[in-house]
Amino acid sequence: MKTKFANISQAVLEHLATKLIELSSHAMTWPRWLKRALVIGGDAMLCVLAVWLAFSLRLGEWRLLDWPVVRFTLSVLIVWFPVAFYQGVYNAIFRYTGRGAIIGLASAVAIITLPLIYFYMIRSYPGVPRTIAVLAPLIFLMMMTAARIIGRYILIDLFHSRPYEGEQRRRTLIYGAGSLGQRLASSFAAEKGLQLVGYLDDDPGKRRHRLDGHRVWHASEIGDAIVRTGATHVLLAMSDIGRRRRREIVAELSQFPVEVHPLPPMRALLEGTVTVDDLRPVQVEDLLGRVPVAPDRTLLVKSVQGKRVMVTGAGGSIGSEICRQISELAPRELVLVEANEFALFEIGRELAARVATLPEDRQPILIARLVNVADSGALARLFAELPPDTIYHAAAYKHVPLVEDNILAAVENNLFGTLGVARAAQAAGTQKFILISTDKAVRPPNVMGATKRACELVLQAMNAEGSATVFAIVRFGNVLGSSGSVVPLFRRQIEHGGPVTVTHREVIRYFMTIPEAAQLVIQAGGMAEGGEVFVLDMGEPVRIWDLARTMIQLAGLSVREGGGDGDIAIVETGLRPGEKLYEELLIGDDPLETSHPRIMRAHEQFFPADALVPQLDALRLAIDANDVERCRKVLRELVPTLNAGPALDHALDNCQTPGDRAHAHAPLPSAIRHSR
Repeated sequence: MKTKFANISQAVLEHLATKLIELSSHAMTWPRWLKRALVIGGDAMLCVLAVWLAFSLRLGEWRLLDWPVVRFTLSVLIVWFPVAFYQGVYNAIFRYTGRGAIIGLASAVAIITLPLIYFYMIRSYPGVPRTIAVLAPLIFLMMMTAARIIGRYILIDLFHSRPYEGEQRRRTLIYGAGSLGQRLASSFAAEKGLQLVGYLDDDPGKRRHRLDGHRVWHASEIGDAIVRTGATHVLLAMSDIGRRRRREIVAELSQFPVEVHPLPPMRALLEGTVTVDDLRPVQVEDLLGRVPVAPDRTLLVKSVQGKRVMVTGAGGSIGSEICRQISELAPRELVLVEANEFALFEIGRELAARVATLPEDRQPILIARLVNVADSGALARLFAELPPDTIYHAAAYKHVPLVEDNILAAVENNLFGTLGVARAAQAAGTQKFILISTDKAVRPPNVMGATKRACELVLQAMNAEGSATVFAIVRFGNVLGSSGSVVPLFRRQIEHGGPVTVTHREVIRYFMTIPEAAQLVIQAGGMAEGGEVFVLDMGEPVRIWDLARTMIQLAGLSVREGGGDGDIAIVETGLRPGEKLYEELLIGDDPLETSHPRIMRAHEQFFPADALVPQLDALRLAIDANDVERCRKVLRELVPTLNAGPALDHALDNCQTPGDRAHAHAPLPSAIRHSR
């Protein structure tokens, strides 16, 4: 009999809960004014009830319609609503009620208590006990607080607990059982696609404790926590850990089939509006990127502020970021030079929106020009119309395998394009010309690196001639997310189910984020005085095989080894033509420090000037004759490490006599200015 009664009771409760959930679901679709009116009406009823209870508790008898009770109730209502509206009590989003809303209620109640104390405690009124002036507001506050907590539970927690109709809910562990973790967990209540199943934390003192009903697991119990909770996602809610510890955590979690996500935006957490879409997986940039060094404002604006600045290759990965950062440094004009129409349109539209948000006196004039830097006629027209004060030359072909098969186009664009822009800059009286170079220019075995090394040699020689234009070079390695980086390639391969292709298991590369690289390039430009090769500190090198493995694991997938189990395989394809196992940033040794901790100055000899012009002329003739082999041969004479041969740069570094070094620094004949 008892069992039957219990079953009936449980059925009745479940039915009531279902109806309550349906009602709350329907209520959440009501217009805001209606929901606000209901809350105001509910508070008025609570006020009446609070006063009645206060009188009953104080006097020990039920008194509802006595005039003193009615008068005091009217007094509270008359004072409460103006104060509540002024304090913004009814502007809150009620389903996100939290500590802030409760504090707002308490503040408003404290304000209305003051006149009640004056009129009913200090001055007194017949039939109203003095203590009612404090007791009634206190009960009123408790009842409003309880009503909002219960309402939040019904509207959010209870509604959130019903079966989720849609894609499978994400069973989530929060790594970090501190204040950030709790705030993140509270925001889950508004998101039906997320289900909190527990916490992870490094603090052994929190082990086996419970936080809001959920168990806290120690970091050493990650495997057990994932298995027992069935977690599919882990959110990192820790603000005070370094990248090294973050990498260790991700490496440990990568052993399990879970997706790892960083902390959502703090503003979203504070407002309690985190959604599934805010939870992006941890990106490889989060692990490889470094804590940025505070920029030197003086260096940033030195070659930019109040000047006409030209950026070639403005639509590329590096060029576009340089444009973004320069646009906020108050140049007079920013000239965007790009050969790709769509890329120029996109960066122009983005910068126009960005500039519109700046103060009017800091908004540069944006000028977009479709120009191929290898077109001498177009360059002449460009510089005649818009002679720049500063040039950041980022235009180049940079995809190693593609350039290897298109040597004529590469030499035309990379080498003669740079030479053409440099000559035009000299003729226009440009103050500074900054070449964006690459680590592939150091002892290059490939065409891409050889053309960039040749550009460095040309600019160093032009600067040594005593040019009024300051020529400088900034050399750095791979940037994360650029069009030539392996990161977007790996990401696409993972999205398509693999395999992920790596040319060689031992290939290593340096990586830097695009914003950091662009910022350092601009600061190096501020340092330039003529002929320098600035080298950016790229941090620690990364093995590409390990990078591929990490990216697969960050996607919540496993690496398939050999013929075993796993989601995605990593396939070794062999080195491509012209590819090196590792890249270098320096030709010589002992780079010099500069005023910036991440910018060094390389100490390098450059090519003898009297040998440069004949080789440039020979390259031009080979291009005009469409002679690929001749072009490759001449380029190899200019840069002997191309495909084979001794390193010219080592020979320059080993000049033995003052005469040898003087010859290495010989002024460039004026013929270079007229070489096609």
